Amino acid sequence: MRILIVDDDVQSLSSTGRILQHSGHEVISAASGDQALKLLETVNPALIVTDVRMPGMSGMQFVEAYQKKGLNIPFVVMTAFGEVQDAVWAMKMGAVDFLLKPFKKQDLCTAVDQVIARTVKTDKQKSIHVDENELLIGSSRVMQKLKLHIAQVASTDASVLVLGESGTGKELVCRLIHEQSQRSKKPFIAVNCAAIPENLIESELFGYDRGAFSGADHARAGLIEAADGGTLMLDEIGDMPLALQPKLLRVLETQTLRRLGSIHEKKLNVRIVAATHQNLIERVKQGLFRQDLYYRLDVMPLMVPPLRDHLEDIPELTQFFLKKYVFEHQKKIEGIESEAQAMLMQHSWPGNIRELSNVLERAVVLNTSGKIGIADLPIHIAPEAETDPESNITIPLGTSLKEIEDLLIQKTLSLTKGDRAQAAKMLGVNERTIYRWINRSKED
Repeated sequence: MRILIVDDDVQSLSSTGRILQHSGHEVISAASGDQALKLLETVNPALIVTDVRMPGMSGMQFVEAYQKKGLNIPFVVMTAFGEVQDAVWAMKMGAVDFLLKPFKKQDLCTAVDQVIARTVKTDKQKSIHVDENELLIGSSRVMQKLKLHIAQVASTDASVLVLGESGTGKELVCRLIHEQSQRSKKPFIAVNCAAIPENLIESELFGYDRGAFSGADHARAGLIEAADGGTLMLDEIGDMPLALQPKLLRVLETQTLRRLGSIHEKKLNVRIVAATHQNLIERVKQGLFRQDLYYRLDVMPLMVPPLRDHLEDIPELTQFFLKKYVFEHQKKIEGIESEAQAMLMQHSWPGNIRELSNVLERAVVLNTSGKIGIADLPIHIAPEAETDPESNITIPLGTSLKEIEDLLIQKTLSLTKGDRAQAAKMLGVNERTIYRWINRSKED
């Protein structure tokens, strides 16, 4: 499972990451709430583990910010302070767990297991199986060409550079290259170079021997070594620190690796597939990326087209995402109205397929008519959409916060026909909040 850790304490960030990696999870790290929020534009974690008290954007502000963007990602809160108001806030916002530093390894693993169990339960409820490979959907000329190129490069062992805008599916393309290659039964390790703090990325990639630096009380293999025999995907390669690039170039050219603090070189057999949304030629001109590394990676370039270049695939993509989210959210929706489909076809999709996926999931969650219409689309997609009067609430000035909360919950439960889980999702609160409100209403 992919987990994003957000913590301004470097040691805590590293130790929490090691615990999760040793448990078999893919870890992405961010040293601040602002950095984490930026990462969520390009990565899609299954869980977020965040500190509460951080300089700049706090953990509270970070959670509120990504939830306002419509991202429904479960999160675990950790803090060294343990103040009651922090715990209350975390539970109100729907946190999976609240961990007081220093916490035990088992406490963190238990919280992660809760998310996994919830995911497994959801998967069992689905009556269809959604294969990740199906996400490379489209019968357009450009998509057929991309699929052909993937098959061609997969049959070789050459380095591949996957280019494309954010949200186009670059990681999926890299996974398909691996799955269609002779390395498919070996590990596929994905690393986001922009997500690992610069002072940690070398040890994360190359590993270290005992005593290599303060706190290195045992030897540890890096992610490159973990991908031995398989494929290493270096996402956002353009953000790799300049000082580290010669070491990566040596791995590419010699298939050998030397851990931090070691005098021995280890022979490897790893294929490196890199991806970026940046113009690496411009980065080279700016002195931010090595020219020799660029040419070594650019042996087999692949361009993933933006969605605006194959709008004819939108109906096919729409049907796929609707089917997926209808089963995920247990809704009864027949399909999409022609007017709404036309609106989707007219949009420019700056966020590409990720944006389309988010728009359709939101539409499925909010729909009450049984068929996706213009009213279910966000205003920037369908500016002419009429607002459903049943979804509005008039609140007179002077209304207390408690009365406003009562009105919102009551109206939302009415719209969802009493579905408490759905109401909680629409309001962005934990389901327990809805149950407590119902019980309190009965007592009143």
